[in-house]
Amino acid sequence: MKALFIGGTGTISMAITRLAAERGWEMYLLNRGNRSAELPDNVKVLPVDINDEAAAANLLEGMQFDTVCDFIGFVPSQLERDYRLFAGKTKQFMYISSASAYQKPMSNFRINEGTPLANPYWQYSRDKIACEDFLMKMYRENGFPVTIIRPSHTFDERSVPMGVHGNGGSWQVVKRMLEGKPVIIHGDGTSLWTMTFNRDFAKGFVGLMGNLHAIGEAFQITTTETLTWNQIYQSIANALGVELHPYYVPSDFLMAVSDYDFEGSLIGDKANSVVFDNSKLKRAVPDFCPSYRFDEAIRITIDYVLSHPECQNEDAEFDAWCDKVIAALEAAKTAIRGN
Repeated sequence: MKALFIGGTGTISMAITRLAAERGWEMYLLNRGNRSAELPDNVKVLPVDINDEAAAANLLEGMQFDTVCDFIGFVPSQLERDYRLFAGKTKQFMYISSASAYQKPMSNFRINEGTPLANPYWQYSRDKIACEDFLMKMYRENGFPVTIIRPSHTFDERSVPMGVHGNGGSWQVVKRMLEGKPVIIHGDGTSLWTMTFNRDFAKGFVGLMGNLHAIGEAFQITTTETLTWNQIYQSIANALGVELHPYYVPSDFLMAVSDYDFEGSLIGDKANSVVFDNSKLKRAVPDFCPSYRFDEAIRITIDYVLSHPECQNEDAEFDAWCDKVIAALEAAKTAIRGN
């Protein structure tokens, strides 16, 4: 079986690339060569920028695949390009959408593939919905063999997953924990969330590759474990060997006082309680069974990040913003008590 990944070395896709190659797939990655040194020896890299459609078409001339997947398509024009490049060249086209596309505000905390797609709070999610709509239109009208994949919060060993962080990533929150400083948690930390280690995600994804039951269908892939945000942050603190000092701030307040996109990432996503029903995935991939609890996987991530300085990207601006928000709220509490 022969597969082409557009991307293939990112947070989600690197684990899939490794697992597919291990299971005997003939793997090709179409990208600009990032992280090539970390790939298995039997993975072939086609070095081209997919945005240069003419160059990509020339490189792909005469090639046929059992599965093609786009991991880096965010807007419909990119999927229209993919359709031009791969119609007639693949038996299956897989697209990485997002579970953030599901209905907000939510009418039911339990999510399955039949949950409506509508997110008025986040342009990223609306673009993903539009990409899905285009691909399903091509499936219905032209028989383009589409499979839609909706991941939720998926992480790897290179970055600690958080609910609230700055544009520089999550390391600054980890650093605050290590320094004994308070860390902002949205809401009161009791809403429900799902964190999926990329190695578990890969098992479900590879099981859908070349799977005839996946054509024309959408699947969400997440772990089966549900956690509160308090449990998530406590697991991170435990892995670091430090005491957690949570500082709770309402999500709508964070959205109102910040230049960060907390409307999308919180109100349109992480502030909602979600429990994923993966029964459809398990019917299509009967052996899908996640292997990592979050507290186990996060120790792998913490160990990696602490031993790799290139993963420790400081964000002084976000650190100062956290201190300012906490100080302002404490002053407001003091003023209210004084009255």
